[in-house]
Amino acid sequence: MNRTFGGPAIFLDRSDINTDEIIPARYLTEVTKEALQPYLLEDLTLGGFDPRGEVLKQAAVIVTRKNFGCGSSREHAPWALEVNGIYTVIAEGYARIFRQNMFNCGMLAIELPAADIDRLFALQQQGSVAVVVDLDQQRLTASGSGQELHFEFPLAPFDKALVKAGGWVEFADARY
Repeated sequence: MNRTFGGPAIFLDRSDINTDEIIPARYLTEVTKEALQPYLLEDLTLGGFDPRGEVLKQAAVIVTRKNFGCGSSREHAPWALEVNGIYTVIAEGYARIFRQNMFNCGMLAIELPAADIDRLFALQQQGSVAVVVDLDQQRLTASGSGQELHFEFPLAPFDKALVKAGGWVEFADARY
């Protein structure tokens, strides 16, 4: 699978963004990923955030705080990100099931320490930020306003294999 892990970033400055805020439960009856597309983050209440705004429509990366994807376990949350072209989330931490669902869908859930997340938010205060991810080297570069920040991130070999394969189904199809 050929995915780009990086691009324009959107910053959601809050911890504990739950799966109902990522994709509201009322849309879980939809039978295709594409049907979820217009409802991404529709119920997220965050000062200055507009779920219908151009910033979200152009985003390829989410940067947020800790415990992203908490709440009800459902694959619909990563699917809603995926169908909107967001294959990378960078956070201080994730709810365990959401994190694994990201990898199972061939997407990146990058974990950075709080101090590094703070540095990313400080960079964003100066203007728009773009992120480039080097999956093989497990490094990312965030750039904006003439500055670059570089970070290394941990990634288990199996999770990396899932992402490189395009997700669990593609991983299994190639091996079994």
